[in-house]
Amino acid sequence: MSLNQVLLGLGSNTDREIHLRAGLEALDEVLDDLRCSPVFESLPVGIRSGPFLNMVVSGTSRLPLTELDRRLKFIEADNGRYAPERKGLTLDIDVLLFDDCIGDFHGLILPRAEILRNAFVLWPLALLAPERRHPVAGQTFAELWAQARIDQQLWPVPFQWRGRELTPAALVERYPRPA
Repeated sequence: MSLNQVLLGLGSNTDREIHLRAGLEALDEVLDDLRCSPVFESLPVGIRSGPFLNMVVSGTSRLPLTELDRRLKFIEADNGRYAPERKGLTLDIDVLLFDDCIGDFHGLILPRAEILRNAFVLWPLALLAPERRHPVAGQTFAELWAQARIDQQLWPVPFQWRGRELTPAALVERYPRPA
């Protein structure tokens, strides 16, 4: 069974820190070599809600894409994503890239279009995997972020997981939250 390179986007707008940490704990059981981007706070896009926390993680998995996606749905469900009484988006985990797969995989379109549309996906990707190339655009994530003209408000925020600061203080200081 082959080892697959995986990039996932995580987001939450309800009990944000709790759900992101719970998602990371669960993903650490599913992925090997889990690496995390800095965490960003962003204003909602396309919905009316409070601000989101977003990040990207990378790792490797021996699971086929459909099984990985199924496990991600279970992690979301464990965090109340599909609860009938839920308020907001507790935890959203999206497969952004699975190796360099391109196409429709049982309704899962890869690479995920949000990579090029949403700053809260592209900026963390550019920081976590700057030299990785988008399989369709052909440019690195760092190049794509440098050229991006996405009109969305987001800023890096301090965030700890397992006693480690995921967002460097210098990044938070350089891009402070607007007043």
